[in-house]
Amino acid sequence: MDLASVVGLAFSVMVVVTGMALGGDIMSFVDIPSIFIVLGGTLGATMVANPLERTKNMPKIMKNAFFSEQIDTIGLIQTLVSFAEKARREGLLALEEDAGQLDDEFMRKSIQLVVDGTDPELVKSILDTEIGLLEERHTANKGFLDSVAELGPAFGMLGTLIGLIQMLQNLDDPSALGPGMAVALVTTFYGSILANMFAIPLGKKLTQNSSREVLARELMVEGILSIQAGENPRIVEEKLKVFLPPAMRLQLDANKGGE
Repeated sequence: MDLASVVGLAFSVMVVVTGMALGGDIMSFVDIPSIFIVLGGTLGATMVANPLERTKNMPKIMKNAFFSEQIDTIGLIQTLVSFAEKARREGLLALEEDAGQLDDEFMRKSIQLVVDGTDPELVKSILDTEIGLLEERHTANKGFLDSVAELGPAFGMLGTLIGLIQMLQNLDDPSALGPGMAVALVTTFYGSILANMFAIPLGKKLTQNSSREVLARELMVEGILSIQAGENPRIVEEKLKVFLPPAMRLQLDANKGGE
């Protein structure tokens, strides 16, 4: 579980609810018709803007923002360096058994292509294409949340207009103007909450998760091609270390020193 997402969302909700409670009666922010307009309208319009299959996968998309798989980049580099050492000693065919034991399908496929004697340019082309398609899928999934972030405030404004129209019909009753205006503005409040507290932050988290996964796969490609070229394991490690931030490079060196 991504604690940053859970804690950040809980903290945002707590701060907003506390601010509402300190400012007066919190129930004044509750209006069922406004909730119906914003949530129902946003969901319906988002379904129009996205394929049905993506809408059905919405729970899975949301889950990815809270339960993203952590990538052990240091462990990944150590695995590739060990493969490079074994390939130098025993040849590329010796990696076939190791490839079958890998959990990561992308790396398993990459090793198998090399073991099968595929031309390096073709290996790079196949793997780069797969990475590109992965980015497209992630961008498309994030598009669902982008639609919610865009349409939520719009339906909030639509609800406000509806409330204003209803309020103007009661101009002959001055005592009803204040409460009517408050109810009209509540829908804008709901739309803003939906976009800024949920859709936009979760969309950004999906983007960050996608970037980490793409970086890990690019690292794999660089390592696999270096192994195929028969490069010295020390050179392979130095090439892969450029994918790490300085702190993680020091950690990798410390792990080596402790072995």
